[in-house]
Amino acid sequence: MFYVLLALILFFIAMSLRTLFVPYRVKEKWVSFENFMYLIFVYITIMIGFGLIYTLFQMNGIPVYNDGQTPSLNYDFFHTLHTSIYFSGVTLFSVGFGDLMPIGIGRMIVLIEALIGYTIPAAFVTRAVLDLNH
Repeated sequence: MFYVLLALILFFIAMSLRTLFVPYRVKEKWVSFENFMYLIFVYITIMIGFGLIYTLFQMNGIPVYNDGQTPSLNYDFFHTLHTSIYFSGVTLFSVGFGDLMPIGIGRMIVLIEALIGYTIPAAFVTRAVLDLNH
C-alpha cells in the first residue's frame, strides 16, 4: 500500500508541475488574479504532496526529519501529517527554520522539493511571457 500511495502522490505532483510547461493562456495579461490563483494552487499541490510523502515515510518507520523528539513507532497520524506539511511548506518556500532537520532519505527528498520550490517562479514567469508572445 505504501508504494501505491507514494506513486499516486508523485503522479499528482508531476501533473501539477506539468501544467507549467503546457501552453495555456489564462488571460491576455500575465499578471492577473487567475494566474495568481493558479500559482497558489500549484504551490499548495506541491506542498501537500510532499507533506504526504513525508507522512508516508514517517508512518512506515522510515524517518525523514527529526523534530527533536525521540523516534517512536507509535506515530499519531494527524500530528505527523501536520508536522510533515509544515516541514514541506518551510522547505518549499524557504531554506527551513531549523526546528526540523531532514535525516536519511529525507535529505534527498528535501533537495528535490527545494529545487522545485525555487524553479516554479521562473517557470511560471517564462510560461506567462511565452504565452503572451503566441
